[in-house]
Amino acid sequence: MKLNDVAARKAKPGARSYKLTDGGGMYLEVMPNSSKYWRFKYRFGGKEKRLAFGV
Repeated sequence: MKLNDVAARKAKPGARSYKLTDGGGMYLEVMPNSSKYWRFKYRFGGKEKRLAFGV
């Protein structure tokens, strides 16, 4: 399921951080202090990497 603009804006902070996935490695990480970060998870050279795109 694709993550849309409304779902990203309505994401509420919880007791712990959680992820809202968009597919293909892209996700929105919602932190307990209500900050939201766009991340991309991928593999390079057999190792898992994570790239941050910003808030």
